[in-house]
Order: sequence, then C-alpha cells, then structure tokens
Amino acid sequence: MRTGSWLRVHCSLMFIPLILSSQTPAHTDSSTAKSIPIQAMRATEIITVDGMLQEQVWQRPGYGEFKQQRPFEGAAPMQRTEVWVAYDDEALYVAARMYDTAPDSIMKMLARRDQDFTADWFAFYVDPYHDRRSGNYFALSVSGSVVDGTLYNDDWDDNSWDGVWEGRAHIDDQGWTAEMRIPFSQLRFKQQDAYVWGVNFRRSIGRFYERDFVVYRPNKESGFVSRFPDLLGLERITPARGIEVLPYVTTRAEFLHAQTNDPFNSGSKYLPGVGADFKMGLGSNLTLDGTINPDFGQVEVDPAVVNLSDVETFFQEKRPFFIEGANTFSFGQGGSNDFWGFNWGDPDFFYSRRIGRAPQGGLPSHDFAEVPTGVHILGAGKLTGKIIDGWNIGMVHAVTSREYANLESGGIRSRAEVEPLTYYGVARAQRDFNDGLQGFGVISTLTSRSLGDAALRDQLSSNALVVGVDGWTFLDSDKTYVITGWGGLTSVHGSTTRMTALQRGSRHYLQRPDSKRFHVDSTATSMTGFAGRFTLNKQKGSFLLNAALGVIDPRFEINDLGFIWRTDVVNYHVAGGYKWTDPTGWYNSINLMFSIFGSTNLDGETIWRGYWTSSNWTLPSFYSVRIAYAYNPYSFDARSTRGGPLMLNPVGWEIDLNFSSDSRKSVVADFFGMIYQGGGGQQINGGLDIQFKPMPNLSVTVGPSLNRNRGGAQWVGSYSDPGATRTFGTRYIFADFSQTELSANIRLDWTFTPELSLQLFAQPLISSGAYTKFKEFLAPRTFDFQVYGTNGSSIKPVPDGVGGISGFEVDADGPGPATAYAFSNPDFSYKSLRGNAVLRWEFRPGSALYVVWTQSRSDSETMGEFQFNRSFSRLWQAKPDNIFMLKFTYWWPM
Repeated sequence: MRTGSWLRVHCSLMFIPLILSSQTPAHTDSSTAKSIPIQAMRATEIITVDGMLQEQVWQRPGYGEFKQQRPFEGAAPMQRTEVWVAYDDEALYVAARMYDTAPDSIMKMLARRDQDFTADWFAFYVDPYHDRRSGNYFALSVSGSVVDGTLYNDDWDDNSWDGVWEGRAHIDDQGWTAEMRIPFSQLRFKQQDAYVWGVNFRRSIGRFYERDFVVYRPNKESGFVSRFPDLLGLERITPARGIEVLPYVTTRAEFLHAQTNDPFNSGSKYLPGVGADFKMGLGSNLTLDGTINPDFGQVEVDPAVVNLSDVETFFQEKRPFFIEGANTFSFGQGGSNDFWGFNWGDPDFFYSRRIGRAPQGGLPSHDFAEVPTGVHILGAGKLTGKIIDGWNIGMVHAVTSREYANLESGGIRSRAEVEPLTYYGVARAQRDFNDGLQGFGVISTLTSRSLGDAALRDQLSSNALVVGVDGWTFLDSDKTYVITGWGGLTSVHGSTTRMTALQRGSRHYLQRPDSKRFHVDSTATSMTGFAGRFTLNKQKGSFLLNAALGVIDPRFEINDLGFIWRTDVVNYHVAGGYKWTDPTGWYNSINLMFSIFGSTNLDGETIWRGYWTSSNWTLPSFYSVRIAYAYNPYSFDARSTRGGPLMLNPVGWEIDLNFSSDSRKSVVADFFGMIYQGGGGQQINGGLDIQFKPMPNLSVTVGPSLNRNRGGAQWVGSYSDPGATRTFGTRYIFADFSQTELSANIRLDWTFTPELSLQLFAQPLISSGAYTKFKEFLAPRTFDFQVYGTNGSSIKPVPDGVGGISGFEVDADGPGPATAYAFSNPDFSYKSLRGNAVLRWEFRPGSALYVVWTQSRSDSETMGEFQFNRSFSRLWQAKPDNIFMLKFTYWWPM
C-alpha cells in the first residue's frame, strides 16, 4: 500500500522482455566483441524484401559469432545463426538465417505491432551516431509481427517510436530466414565520407526461452549500446533531408445520453475532420515534427477510477505525437540503470496530457450546458536531434484555443469562457562527457495564458516557468558506482485569489495550523519553490546497492505542464541486496533485496518510515515468484486532515505476493496480492490476469481484481468552529469506512495478418463504499476521535423523502455552544463499463485505416452496500454513450 507498492524501479528494460531481456543484452568479453567488426556490402542489384534471401549479396559467408544471454549466459547457442548487412543509396538491408534442426517446432505467434510475446524473433540494433549510448532497434517475428523503438541511456529502450520500414520472414527445411529494409530516412546520422556505426543482433528461440546475441550485457553488469561491435563498409550515403507528410481524414459520429429538454444535445452529433502531420529533416542531425489541426483522439479509453484521495489520478499518454520520442524529455534519470523509490514520487517536469486536456474553468449557474470534452490544439511542433558537440536536444511548442461553454438558464442562452488561449513550451538539452562517465542536462517549461476573462483570472495561473538541471558522474573508470542528481525551480504567477487557492490546495497545504515554517500569504501574486534528488547506484556485480535523498519544497509547483503528487517532503532510503544469476537445477535466478527508508516534512516531522525486504525467484520451469514484506513504525500524517494538523500514523505492515507462469504456454497466468494492516484499518488487494492463446494469431486476456478496504479514519469534511480550540478552530470529521471494488480488464487481440488486426477492450467496474461511525478528530499528533452520538455529542440523519438518507447533521456538544454542521450522505455505489474496438489496416508502410467504436456507460447510487446482482443489472440498464470513428492516414514521403 505504501511501501512495496511504492517501490519504483525505473530500469525500463526490466519491463520489455521481448526486446532486451531482463535484461539488456551484453557479452562475456566486451573488448573481444568490439574488436570484431561487421562488414556491410553495397548491393549491386535490387533487393526484394521477401525473406527468401535469393540476392547475390546474401550468398557470401555471414557473421555467426553468437552467444547465449539466456538461459545459460555465455554458452554456445542451441541453434546456429548467420547475419548479413548490405546497403544502397536509399536504405540499409539486414538478412539473417536462423538454422533450426526441428523446423516444425519453431514457435509461431502473430500479434499487432509493438506487442510483447514469446515466440521466435530476430532483432537488429543500430547506433548510427556511434555515440555508444543511443540508437534504434527493429525486430521481426517468424510470423511477420514487427516491433521497433529507440535505445537511450545505454541500457534502456522505448517502443513508442514507429518507423516506416519493411520486414519479411520465411520458413524452410533449414529453419527460417528474415529480411529487413530500413530507409536511411528513418535513421539520424552525421554525413561523412565513410561511416562507422555500432550494431548488434539478437535471435530468440521461443521453445527454449533462449536469447542469443552477438554481444550481450552480462546479468551482473550494465551497458548495452556501449558494447556494440562496429559496422564498417558504409560509404557514399547521404542522410535523408526530405519531408514526410501524413495527411488524415476522419469522420466521427457520437450518440450520447442526453438530458430531457437539453437544447445542446439531441442525442447524436457528426464531426468530420481533416488535418496533417509532417516530419522534416533539418540537416543530418535534427528532425522537426509538426501537426496542423491535429487529431489527438485516443484509440484506447482511459480506465475508470474511483478516487477518494486528495491526489490527482495520473493517466498515461496515448497520443502518438507525444509518446513518440518521449524519452528525449526524460529528466533526472540519466547515467544510472536503476532508480528505486519508497513513498517517493518523482516530479514529471513534462506531462504532455496537460496539452489538450478538458477545460478547467468553472461554470456559472445554469440549467443546461455544452462544454468541450477537450481543448482544441491549434498547432503543435516538436524538434529533436543532436547539435554541435553531441548535445541531444528536444523542444515542443503548442498553442491551444480559447474555449467556451454554451449555457441555458431559464430559457436564456449565453456562453462562458472555460479555457483561455494558451501557449505551452518545453526545451530539453543533455550531453554526456568522457565516454559517458559524466553527463549534464537542462530542461525548461513555460505555460502562458491569455486571461481576458475575470473569472478565469481567479481560477488559473497566468504563467508558470519551470527550470531544472540534471546530471551524473561515475565514481570509477569501470562504471561500477554512479551518482545521479537533479534540481528544479518553479515560479508561478497569478491573481491573489488564484495564488491563495494554490497555496491551500492539496499539493501544498500551506494553511496547516501546526506548521512551524510555512503559512499562506494571501497577498502573494506569485509562488516559487525548489526540489531535487541525488541517487547512488551500484551498476555491476552480484551485490546491489541503491541509496537516495530527495527534497520537494511545499511551494514547488509544476502542474501547469507537469505532474506532481505531493510536496513538503524530505525522502531517503538505503537499499541493498544480492542476486544469483547462474542457473541451477532448482532456480534460474534469484535476487534478495532490503531497504531502510523514511520521509520527513520540511518542519522535520517524520511522516513515513519503514523497513522492507523482497525476493524474486525464477524457476527452471520459467515460473516466477515474488514476495515482499514491509514494516512501518508509527509516524505522523500531514495529509489526512487535508490542510489541518498532524495526525498520528499507527504502526503498520504489508505483504505482497506475485506469481507468473511460463509465457510460452497456451495459457499464461499472473497473480498479484497485497495485504496492508495499519492506520486503523486493513486493505486487501488481489487480482489474476489469465491469457488464453487458442491460436497463434489470437489472444484473449481476462484480468479480474478485487479490492477490499476497511479504514478507521476516512475523510468526510471539516468546518470552522471557534470552540474547537484543540484543533485550531476547525473540526475535522472522519468515519469508519468499508469499500469493496470489483473490476476487470478484458482484452482480445486478433491479428489476421501483420498489417490487419482487431483489438477489443472492456473494463467493467463496481465500487461501493459505506461510511459509519462518524467522528471528530480530537487532538493533533494523536489517532483519537470522538464518535458522534457519544459523550454529549449528537448526530441526526436527514431523510431524503423517499425512504433513504440524504445527509447528516452533527453537533460536537449537543445543546451546547458548538456550531452544528450538516453534510451529504457520502455512501456511494458506482458502476462503470468502458470499452472499445479498433480495426487497424496498414495497407502500405506508414499508411493506415482505422475503424473505432467506443462505448461507455455508468450508474451511481447513494448506497454503501456492495450488491453485485443489483449493480450489474443497473449497469446493464444504463443508457450508453457510443462513439464511432473512421480515420484514414496516408504516408507521403517527398
């Protein structure tokens, strides 16, 4: 709940086993591998990419020095592999022959682009800049599925980039073959007379769970791109400087649930659209991406969430314009291959979902309203690449339109501005020095709003500036120990009303009455804050070491264009462990980890602390098990009273359990479970994801989960009462709380061909919460409450007129002088069903046709009891919203 579940390990390769393993590849003797260059040959004939390898350029002896990375590190592969590289004026060609003594056992699976699954694969990695830290990868399965992406930070990868390239595979009596054509327009490199690039190759044999590389990263070391052998022989080629245009046409039909007599919603709406994206090479090092009248509609819906906390829900970015190349703007995580965190949330300096989000302005009183679901993006541009002396740069500029809501009240129509004209800008630069031993970077974001409306001036900041620096330095030439760090400053400006609301908001809580150092300044027209963190990580060896110290000032504010969960925290941890990576008869790998961690606020009060241990086991059967335990001594909670005084956090403990079965099988199961006991309550979470693969091209995943939360101090509300002297003139109301939430993620992936696929996704959710024993917080730094209706206090239900309870009226001293307070019944029963279907046909490289159907329906009641049958029936009877969309895109290289 607060410890093991807060452990965030940012080694992205851990989570992309298809591409780099658990991971990233390496080799037993990197110096030997680097000394064996691979020769590219210029093609003298047209190469037809069909997987048959009939061209003359493939008839020469290939390169075949592969070694296992898994399951037996450094061993000879179980099957032989040969690879070749060729080129012409337009493209790079890669061919591979995967010999197999049992061709009928080759593991054939077919799935949509960039989907991770266990099968037979061939992958090619290339570092065109030869900076030994970055590059691209291209992977092809035996059935023709493709995966591609970028390499960065030497060890990490990102599959958000989708290049335009070709790949074909073919099975014969010797095994199978793969052939790729990668246009130079998809790669970025400096123009030279002769080129030296870094390259690597990988073969995956699904039935053996084997991965073979030319060079791989040993399990106890770090560094992947830096190990690549050289590719020689490239001459007289020119980096592409052309323009790629991707025009699109959409038509959208919305059939939405409408209120009776709603003048703005007849129940149906038709919205045609046209626009274009473009990509332009600026010289050989920079790429400009732009969009005109962009279509930023999401293909997959966001999940439904019942959020009872004071923290904003974070949703992943799903719009291609923003996710492609997002690692360019990654901040604070260079140099190290591992970042841990315990009850620490790294500020996200650039959270692209702020651009084009739902309008933020409030509405005046009205009977009916028509509010845009998202702010229209007038235009956006992105510049990425390398400039002088190896600096990696990235910039994003976007302008969103002024938006209005149409209103009707008493038969009179009007409109209100709900979002101002806004500019968003991001700039990032980063460079490494001394062969990656040190690195330095800067980032800056700017949000500037044209606040012409008086009401919006008191709701939104006029401008927000964020600047940050980050970097790393290794402590030794072998790159075993590395210190990384970052620091940031923020400056937000606005009216006194806006700045006061910001200071009192849930991210800052500067109004806390028992704070020693921080208070609300109601005359302020700006707010400035700082944050930073330093991490020490051991990159190599069996022994693990990771330590960090971070601080976030309570006035630090980045949420105009970034994302932060909380402020006013000084967080630290010291963690270690040991890993066994040499397979035996009873395990393939084991790691054991432990940590001491804690947090204080900037007043020096301990707001969280604990001890944590975890162990992960991978068995010879390729089943895996993880178990973790954490113990939390008492501390103080600065957030439960939501701007009020500190509350005692009682002792707690947590157990986590995860289990995964062999991904090669036709049925794959993943189980997770968690129990947290503490804070006056108990939380139990559990879930099971089961993937069925009845055919090589069909996958069905069903993932039910159950969450039961029993709490002794759930927030209800607060009100002023001068008689509440012990709690600084405010009474804080809590309740015992019982919540049951049942949900599921259901997904079907049906891939007819590598170019044609159907995806279905559905998420049903039922969540009910009952509030009982309403009570008042008695004194700071305690966990003491007075239940209303005892010791002279009173509580009176307020009937709703139809046999239910609409609210309650409470009085701390009954007939005494204390102020009474009324509040609505907080019990709830919320049901939701969200889903969509996407048919995608890539009829030519880079060009596609999408047919999308999205449906959502929901229902809510003021009822706290969990009743599955009743909830399911009401959800089924709820009127749905249906959206149908047709989108046609065409890739046009110029």
